[in-house]
Amino acid sequence: MADVDSLQRVAAGQGSVEHFDVLIVGAGISGIGSAYHLQEQCPQKSYAILEAKDTFGGTWETHKYPGVRSDSDLYTFGYRFKPWIGAPIASAEEILKYMGEVIDENGIGDHIRYGHTITRCSWSSADNLWTVEAIANGSHKSFTCNFLWMCQGYYDHNRPYLPEWEGIEDYKGLFVHAMKWDPATDVTGKRVLVIGSGATAATVIPAFAEKAAHVTMLQRSPTYFFCSPNANELADRLRQIGIDEPTIHRVVRAQIMFDQDVITQRCLTEPDVVVEELRALIRAYAGDDFEFEPHFAPKYRPWQQRLAFVPDGDIFQAIAAGKVSAVTDTIDRFTEKGVLTASGEELEADIIVATTGFNLSVLGDIPFAVDGKPIDWPDTTTYRGMMFTGVPNMLWVFGYFRASWTLRVDMLGDFVCRLLNHMDAKGAKRVEVRFRPEDHNMPRLPWIEGENFNPNYLMRDLDKMPRRGDKVEWQHNQDYWREKDEVPKIDLDGAEFAYS
Repeated sequence: MADVDSLQRVAAGQGSVEHFDVLIVGAGISGIGSAYHLQEQCPQKSYAILEAKDTFGGTWETHKYPGVRSDSDLYTFGYRFKPWIGAPIASAEEILKYMGEVIDENGIGDHIRYGHTITRCSWSSADNLWTVEAIANGSHKSFTCNFLWMCQGYYDHNRPYLPEWEGIEDYKGLFVHAMKWDPATDVTGKRVLVIGSGATAATVIPAFAEKAAHVTMLQRSPTYFFCSPNANELADRLRQIGIDEPTIHRVVRAQIMFDQDVITQRCLTEPDVVVEELRALIRAYAGDDFEFEPHFAPKYRPWQQRLAFVPDGDIFQAIAAGKVSAVTDTIDRFTEKGVLTASGEELEADIIVATTGFNLSVLGDIPFAVDGKPIDWPDTTTYRGMMFTGVPNMLWVFGYFRASWTLRVDMLGDFVCRLLNHMDAKGAKRVEVRFRPEDHNMPRLPWIEGENFNPNYLMRDLDKMPRRGDKVEWQHNQDYWREKDEVPKIDLDGAEFAYS
């Protein structure tokens, strides 16, 4: 039967239950793109988007730190259906403008329910329905849907990751995690210490350096950076000769994805050569005598962690100008004036900014249940990183790290719509992924192999994630170039799909 608690609340006058064919969770880059594909490919389906924030944008609305920008090019991070016109690396403001145009041009705004924080999702096999509970403006709201499309991302927007540093309460200056940055904060003439060296650090450091007295980057271990002009020569040339924007978008996307595939493979086959090429790109901005040891010589191979893109080499230009310095060490403790490193050096600062990453959030940390039994995600096995054993009529959009996240938004948009239309053709109300006979003795392994991709934020919370198998169907291998051919050819009547 339908969710009993929900029906009791309705009977008590605490809200009505709204029904939709599809509920999309999240109005960020994934949710808006998914809504577009649903409208285009399944126009007969009713849907709503539930968004906890008061506006769209997700990550691009959450982050307010200086210089916040993409570290993927917008020709591939943008949607395939909406040409990107502008510099490849874009500011959060530009990305939000682009998303707003998608919403306005396609009437998606009418379907978004802002300020809805989901508190529970429950599946009933008797009714073949999800019941989704939410709080909006202090009131309880209930929804039912036939299919649940989870697009809320994979990290906790409210609770950034902070190591347990000793003495942090002793520090007398301003301490803040980048995710909690107040844009009103003035760094003019201040000594700024940035803890971390990933993509966020590479973004805030050159922005701080424009006004700060000095910026110090304190890192536990170095990161690889890819420096390049913030322009795309192919796109600019095609515009110069009068090619239309949709064609430019399609061709440039193809060229970028081809180039990304080449460098990804080369990182495996000739990593030492790639390292020297990355260094040559840095020298173009920092000078031929730039020293890479010890601060810019990572111990892992390129692309084993995310390769931080630096447009116009801005962080290295700031280093070369003497505005930024790097320290590679660990923190012993905080002091009144700054940070004492393990080697005994005290780094004094007026402002300390942590760019130490985030906490993983599996399916939004929302409690899920199937027929009254709570779901523990590590007990499930993933089907291609998007569906899960024992969980009917649901898909999670989890994108790529080595390629643009949004490439998988478009890909899975096609897949979900094809699946929904296939279910209609079969008269099926439920679909679930199940092991085939040849899968039953398959080992259940962590979500991703550390040798494949091993950033700290993923490794820290890997035990919270669904498990993978040792066959391509039962893992998210992060290989866009393989999936772009495989996913469109998935046999929806294959033995791994159970309909009823």
